[in-house]
Amino acid sequence: MIYFVGAGCGAPDLITVRGQKLIEAADVIIYAGSLVNPELLKSAKSGCEIHNSAYMTLEEVLSVMQKAEQQKKTTVRLHTGDPSVYGAIREQMDALDVLHIDYDICPGVSSFCGAAAALKAEYTLPDVSQTVILTRMAGRTPVPERESIASLASHHATMVIFLSTGMLKELSAQLIQGGYSPHTPAAIVYKASWKDEKICRCKISELAETADKNHITKTALITVGNFLSDDYALSKLYDSHFETEFRKAVRK
Repeated sequence: MIYFVGAGCGAPDLITVRGQKLIEAADVIIYAGSLVNPELLKSAKSGCEIHNSAYMTLEEVLSVMQKAEQQKKTTVRLHTGDPSVYGAIREQMDALDVLHIDYDICPGVSSFCGAAAALKAEYTLPDVSQTVILTRMAGRTPVPERESIASLASHHATMVIFLSTGMLKELSAQLIQGGYSPHTPAAIVYKASWKDEKICRCKISELAETADKNHITKTALITVGNFLSDDYALSKLYDSHFETEFRKAVRK
């Protein structure tokens, strides 16, 4: 069996209980070495075969999986955050289907969740935004034109932007082109939940300058929107005058 496991957003104790148990039981671990905290590998049992996929092609990863399966070994494919977000797992699963190799997925804590925790923020504030857009800038890997930053920014929803720290001048320009005010609050969250985590708050017009000043060039999420400000409405869920299935409303 192949297990795709979400390693969480950084801190080793933010992996799920299931994910931890799978690492402990694995005979083979293929981990995303450029992003996964290596502290997690300390849970691997003695004799576990460990591969760093940062140096491997898709074909090489599949070859290790296929060999392990032929030897009736358990393989953990350890991805950063949650495998479903920029994890490139679909292509691996499709190949395993062709090879008739079973697999399962263990979700993890995505870095966008880790960033919110680091910011002590709520993405979905009443009267501010009820939508969170997870996206990235187009780089060497393209993005569909309908999903350009400017197009998505026109919704004025909360945005969490991955894989774009090296393109912040262009990111700011596209956000403003999409309709955000240059003064809209933003934050750069570097390595959320890691020991060297860094949080830099600014305006969207100041993203590039702020990253340069703090020597941040990669491994950061950009969060944008008025969820970072102090103006919002209280939730109806706990409003004494709002009736729910479990609680009667207090009549005025």
